[in-house]
Amino acid sequence: MTYAEFGRRPRENQSNGTDHGTAKAQLFLGGRVKGGLYGLPPALGPLDGNGNPPFAADFRDLYATVLERRWGVDPAGVLGGRFRPVDLIKA
Repeated sequence: MTYAEFGRRPRENQSNGTDHGTAKAQLFLGGRVKGGLYGLPPALGPLDGNGNPPFAADFRDLYATVLERRWGVDPAGVLGGRFRPVDLIKA
């Protein structure tokens, strides 16, 4: 599972680049990963007040997936709440 603490904003800034943003793609790799795309495609039209696109999947659901299905750990004890694991890891 990849991790980055920030995404990118879709609009150019004044120096023709893009600023740090909030939503991003997350990659899962390995033999037990069920291939495919999960979640909705990025929505680039409805940006928030800071210019960030909405996220389609809560990163805590993805963490809960690895904690529960790969490491056998109760996600609630680590994440401080209940989150829905995503069915992307084979048993």
